[in-house]
Amino acid sequence: MNPTLLQRWQQVTEQIDKACIASNRDTVTLLAVSKTKPAQMVIDLAEAGQKHFGENYLQEAAEKMAQIKEQASPEVVGNIVWHYIGHIQRNKTRDIAENFDWVHTIERDIIAKRLNDQRPDNLEKLNVLVQVNIDNEDSKSGCLPSELDKLIAAIKGYENLSLRGLMIIPSKEGTDAFERTKKLFDEIKQAHPELAQWDTLSMGMSGDMEQAIAQGSTMVRVGSAIFGARD
Repeated sequence: MNPTLLQRWQQVTEQIDKACIASNRDTVTLLAVSKTKPAQMVIDLAEAGQKHFGENYLQEAAEKMAQIKEQASPEVVGNIVWHYIGHIQRNKTRDIAENFDWVHTIERDIIAKRLNDQRPDNLEKLNVLVQVNIDNEDSKSGCLPSELDKLIAAIKGYENLSLRGLMIIPSKEGTDAFERTKKLFDEIKQAHPELAQWDTLSMGMSGDMEQAIAQGSTMVRVGSAIFGARD
């Protein structure tokens, strides 16, 4: 076990716990973003009790998953929940549908449909989040808030997908993006009572997770604060 890795992970979990207490929240899920980091680091954290891991790059994730299956115990392998948090190209949807438990970055119906059609029958429904370009930035992926209703209506009809909520990457300029996204999230929940599992707001990273939790985030995506600088 890498003692520095474990120490940083424990510090992040303590930060999350304190932010939850300050905001009168029950729990917030920590998604450890393991992109560019070796399989052994994932194994170490999984053995320590970390469950959710996020990957941005499909090929790297596939290689890492294979190494973990070879090197870790079946119990550790079985406990890991994999989240795909990168941009999705059409030709990558089958591998994502076959290997991940969650997808955070749906922004178009064509991608949702392909993930639905390519999800293997022997697996549980794929948990999906719609990525919203909350600050309307040209450099960011995601659908605009005005496009959400149409996309949600489409995804609701896909039997192999479970629509769980929203994901954002806010502008670095410091806007009220978290507050606006929570408002949007609540409005959708009210307008669509049939979405029984509408429960996830993926927002907040290493530098702003406390602020995100205070504004209603249910899942924070933390990479560098746990794993150190990206390779």
